[in-house]
Amino acid sequence: MKAVVISRFGGPEGLEVVELPAPAPAPGQVQIAPEAIGVGGVDAVLRRGMLGRGAFREGQVLGSEVAGRVTALGAGVDPAWLGRRVWAFTGLSGGYAERAVATLADTLPLPAGLTCADAVTLGGSGAVAHFALARAGLTPGESVLIRGAAGSIGIAAVQLAAGGGAGAVAVTTSAPERGARLRELGATHVLDRSGAGDPAAPTSFDVVIDVVGGPGLPLFIDRLRPNGRYLAVGVVGGHPPADFGTHLLEGFRKSLTFATFSTDTVPVPDVRAVRTAHFHAAARGDLRTVVHAVLPLDQAVLAHEEMAAGRVFGRLVLTP
Repeated sequence: MKAVVISRFGGPEGLEVVELPAPAPAPGQVQIAPEAIGVGGVDAVLRRGMLGRGAFREGQVLGSEVAGRVTALGAGVDPAWLGRRVWAFTGLSGGYAERAVATLADTLPLPAGLTCADAVTLGGSGAVAHFALARAGLTPGESVLIRGAAGSIGIAAVQLAAGGGAGAVAVTTSAPERGARLRELGATHVLDRSGAGDPAAPTSFDVVIDVVGGPGLPLFIDRLRPNGRYLAVGVVGGHPPADFGTHLLEGFRKSLTFATFSTDTVPVPDVRAVRTAHFHAAARGDLRTVVHAVLPLDQAVLAHEEMAAGRVFGRLVLTP
């Protein structure tokens, strides 16, 4: 089968298309022929070697989110799964390929009316957005700033925060046209990457959801209100400065909270329930997905170049 591996850590040019044997499903697993493969920020982080190179080695297949049809079953799997359209999480590896395997716990059937491209745009990102907002304790009437809102996590978070009755939903993004699209999805204020650009926006927020990280993170800690909560859900902009904690201490009397968040810490049944609800909401049109472009699998390098250049609004999708 055709697959995309990280031949060397670093830039997009380190990705390589290779031929590999198709993976056989182990007991409790299914094999899937992907019709859509999600390209996400975590893929770029892994490609750069930023997440534990001991756990992810050069030569491994990149990709964690696929949607397609089940083509083979491992021992103990109900035969009814064969041929079903599904979304699946493959772990940190194995998605950029013509065949992928996943456990049943990480596999969900897709409702009619939801495309595979929409499924990989929403499946992982929607769950992160939902549980991040819940972990931050955002309540109706409170304000939230979503930093890096032009990606699939941010787009889901904007809609969920607005639908949940947030008093203000501010976003940071890189261009006015992106801001206009985010307003259509529920944003009430649009800021530039530095957090400026909208004089009507609140000067401080109850909650900040940060997909970006990077050197600018401390500036947004300073934008928290008393009892404010800051959740870092990604580091697509790189790691924050080593001393960013000094900003928390300088705001000691404001009783601020900073936390990282991953859906890995959420019970599997809870994540499955939210993803199922999101898939049905999207199929009804109640939750919007934004697919930036669909590219062939062998153009994975181009997909990562587009992400690195900041030209993606929504989700890039690969297809074998």
